[in-house]
Amino acid sequence: MNYEFRSVPRIVCEAGALHSVGTELKGLGAQRVMLVCDPGIVSLGFAGKAQAALEAAGCAVTVFDQVVPDPSSAVVKEAAEQARQFKADGVLGLGGGSSLDAAKLVALLINSEQPLEDLYGTDKAQGQRVPLVLVPTTAGTGSEVTWVSVITDEQQRKQAVYSPQLMPDVAVLDPLLTLGLPAKVTAATGLDAMVHAIEAYTSRTRKNPIADGLATAALGLLGANLRKVLANGQDVAARTAMLQGSLMAGMAFVNASVAAIHGLAYPLGARFHIPHGHANALVMAPVLRFNLSAAQSQYAELAAYLLPDRHFEHEADAAQAFVQAIETLVAASGLETRLSKLEVDEPALAEMANAVVLNLRRLIDSNPKDMTEQDVEALYRSIF
Repeated sequence: MNYEFRSVPRIVCEAGALHSVGTELKGLGAQRVMLVCDPGIVSLGFAGKAQAALEAAGCAVTVFDQVVPDPSSAVVKEAAEQARQFKADGVLGLGGGSSLDAAKLVALLINSEQPLEDLYGTDKAQGQRVPLVLVPTTAGTGSEVTWVSVITDEQQRKQAVYSPQLMPDVAVLDPLLTLGLPAKVTAATGLDAMVHAIEAYTSRTRKNPIADGLATAALGLLGANLRKVLANGQDVAARTAMLQGSLMAGMAFVNASVAAIHGLAYPLGARFHIPHGHANALVMAPVLRFNLSAAQSQYAELAAYLLPDRHFEHEADAAQAFVQAIETLVAASGLETRLSKLEVDEPALAEMANAVVLNLRRLIDSNPKDMTEQDVEALYRSIF
């Protein structure tokens, strides 16, 4: 078996770890730091605390706080230009996956003459980024440990940049930043992380034993703690476990690939601005059930981590129970599960199916079961 595995050089996991970001960036040689976040992070006071930590360590700081969900190429370009004007030599990304993805690209673009559009795809980036520290405020995307950034281009299409330079120097996990998350955000991001673990484990293209180990450990943590944090958002131990599970799922999927769940979710985000985690949750159970005939043995193996207290005599029973458990989790999440209730119009179903097959072939190819355009449209219709 031939494979390559990349990982972030340093991970810090501690309640209150946000206060260490200045020391971390100063230790990487940064003197002038851009903080990339969204307006919500400012209103919560997290940006102010991060800025204070940076300034206490002797760093000059500029703040770009205009990141939006599914960040556009225009937002990334604006942030990069502000960073250049400030002469930033370090970047701190703070927030959900959108802010972290934007921060990665800003760190790369600061000293680059490449247009953003030239980076779309795999290994297109040239040169090196400036020092980069990422701090997630949700337990879901795993962006803090991946070398991929997903943005929306001017044609409202999802574009992914895959480049080793996007891997941060340090990932900082601070569970205190997640305590105030609304239940629906907690549910959507937690289910997103579970999708990462499941799709990494069942990938047809880059599955490998290291990613497998991380995916199963992640699924165990996420499955055991998602209901806990939904019932009590102030449970620091459970919030910590969710962050660790999300991080490990991120390490797994970026080395093994995601698949059709993400493929079907991306157009929902780009076209209808459904948050990424919610979009994944919408299509998660239907795609798993579609895959069941091809992924039975793998789903049965995953059942041992999601349902550790249950014993199954037959592989088929374990696989069925695994899919049913996911269906139950999604139903109990409090998230809307019908596209028609989220302002998705019926004519868009066929158009999105066509876009998935044409533009996201790499994800369909990683899926355990072959999927046609008709299959994709039927899956959308099943949840319309």
